[in-house]
Amino acid sequence: MTQAQPIKIAILAMGGEGGGVLADWVVDMGEANGYVAQTTSVPGVAQRTGATIYYVELYPTAQAEADGGLPVLALMPLPGDVDVVLASELMEAGRAVQRGLVTSDRTTLIASTHRVFSIAEKSALGDGRVDSDQLLAHTAKAAKRFIRFDMAQAAEASGSVISAVLFGALAGSGVLPFSRAQFEATVERGGVGVKPSLKAFGAAFARAQGGDDGEPVQAAPAAVPAPQPRHPAVRALVERVQREFSATAQDLLLEGVRRLIDYQDLAYAGLFLDRMAAVVALPGNNDQLLRETARHLALWMSYEDTARVAALKTRATRFERVRGEARVQSGQVLAINEYMHPRLQEICETLPGGIGRWLMNSTLPKKLVERFTRKGRVIQTSSLRGYLMLRTVAWMKRWRRSTMRYAEENRRIEE
Repeated sequence: MTQAQPIKIAILAMGGEGGGVLADWVVDMGEANGYVAQTTSVPGVAQRTGATIYYVELYPTAQAEADGGLPVLALMPLPGDVDVVLASELMEAGRAVQRGLVTSDRTTLIASTHRVFSIAEKSALGDGRVDSDQLLAHTAKAAKRFIRFDMAQAAEASGSVISAVLFGALAGSGVLPFSRAQFEATVERGGVGVKPSLKAFGAAFARAQGGDDGEPVQAAPAAVPAPQPRHPAVRALVERVQREFSATAQDLLLEGVRRLIDYQDLAYAGLFLDRMAAVVALPGNNDQLLRETARHLALWMSYEDTARVAALKTRATRFERVRGEARVQSGQVLAINEYMHPRLQEICETLPGGIGRWLMNSTLPKKLVERFTRKGRVIQTSSLRGYLMLRTVAWMKRWRRSTMRYAEENRRIEE
């Protein structure tokens, strides 16, 4: 048997980042320059919906002919048997290490240091984020060579996508037996977005050639100045925080007040401070207890019911953010579709307490509601009709204190 081995490349990317395009570029480059190439992709949901592993193997055609036939190439990467791993995000690099695809005696790891937080990180009541500095340290220790920088930022600066940046970093690493001209010719053969792709490619090539080890991932947070509200009632709440609570917890308390005024009203934010004052009065109270209680209580009191979700989905800032993420140009029309599936319990929780409990415990009315809510629906918030529908639901927050959900959440909080 021959001792020749194929070049083995694993690409870990999320949906919409061009992982398939990147794999196709590697295959096209290999086939255009005397290699037999094979690629496969396996979608998964390990971190976020849409995460996919693309796997490429390259084998010299001349060696295949000398062997007497085409090689048999693998369909999936195996632990300890990968030459190059490309990761479009830092947690994806960590997943590659966890799976054993990155080894210190063999693997060149090329990854972006930016983060796209997972659902588990976002939904934690406290700070559920994985420590990026620790993630970087463990990943760097696992790889033979680790090339990393913020590739999302580099893609944004060049008006391209992260796949072009990864391709440039791969070229700059020198780990594959192809020249820069051969890499660039591959991009040009693609024929789509060539100019911005080559710009992103060139910037990433230079950073990889320079041995860039990346910048610090987490900068120290800047001091936030104390708020100076003009509304007298809001100013009174701010002054109460500054007067009654220790300075170490005031940042969280002020954020809680801001959040709860936005969520409901001034009286609701005052209730938050009343509850926190009871914590201050506890024997053995300390700053850590105060901060953690403030964090969790503010989040709990701003639980996301139907009115809150509707309000968030129809805010001007959300429309601006979506337009920015979609890179909508002047003269282009943006349509935003919301996929919703309200069930019986959500409907009952939105109704006044007595009506909600009656409907939940009824027989025929309950069956009728369940029949009409069996399927989800799509609401286009970028249309006048869809926008007004959700604004009507958001407007119902003024009756939130009378709802079945509020009564239940309030009972649990008080307990």
